[in-house]
Amino acid sequence: MPVSDKFERPIISLRISITNRCNVKCFYCHHDGIIPQSYEMNSDEIFKAAKVAADIGVQKIRLSGGEPLIRDDIVEIVEKISSLNFKDISLTTNGTLLGNYAESLKAAGLTRVNVSFDTLNPETYKFITKRDYIENAKEGIQKASEVGLYPVKVNMVVMKGINHEEIWDMFQFCKENNAVLQLIELLKTDNCHDTEFFDEYHYEMEELEEELTKIADNVKTRQFMQDRKKYFVDEGEIEVVKPMDNTQFCKNCTRLRITPDGKIKPCLLRNDNLVDLLEPMRNGYSDEELKELFLNAIENRKPFYDDKC
Repeated sequence: MPVSDKFERPIISLRISITNRCNVKCFYCHHDGIIPQSYEMNSDEIFKAAKVAADIGVQKIRLSGGEPLIRDDIVEIVEKISSLNFKDISLTTNGTLLGNYAESLKAAGLTRVNVSFDTLNPETYKFITKRDYIENAKEGIQKASEVGLYPVKVNMVVMKGINHEEIWDMFQFCKENNAVLQLIELLKTDNCHDTEFFDEYHYEMEELEEELTKIADNVKTRQFMQDRKKYFVDEGEIEVVKPMDNTQFCKNCTRLRITPDGKIKPCLLRNDNLVDLLEPMRNGYSDEELKELFLNAIENRKPFYDDKC
């Protein structure tokens, strides 16, 4: 049974950011709430963290970055974690290296993959990422689907005036490759520069969701994912992912995170309550002692937006 925090939220999943490094430079990237680091956990340390997480009832692991496929030991990492018999092992990637790794990752035990891919237009892709890797990313999505990673989800950050007119083209591309399209709404932060960026590029999803509701063959609500809606349209799937700065996100949060330098991060939106796991591991702490660090982090979890939680 998963351990629950004081707000009766079970800790079902663990997201391990295995690197801060990335081979593209998307101008909207928030690095998943992690701060720059100068070093990373090695594969044995990542395995140890996952093993202790399994001992407290975590059922799902997601590997992320940065770009996790930059690590030359990525297949080894997945293989080791897979030996722990998690219900689900997933990975978030920009897809540019996925064509090289999809088959071996599947064989190592990876269950599914999310690919950050915002446009089918080469010039727009280059504008967003500052790189010319669009064909590599498309190949990665296609290869992931071919080898049986399921589901393949394509994360499209929708930006007004940049790619918002491509939504239906992207949906068709996803259908052709047996992928689910996830439309990500821009997140507004307290940073002044980010506020200006948000005001310029934020695309309001309400009108689109109204259209999807009308044309969908079926609509499902994902209760533990902010009541996120999944629309089934013409034998394809679209999900709309709203910003996480809301009480619904906090109320249904069942995830812990670990930063690349081995700190347990109980809340995506906070960096003032991190619990160091790496130094204790390197100092020879037993699994039971490491388990206590996890439990302390869980005990101190509090909804960031808690006025209605």
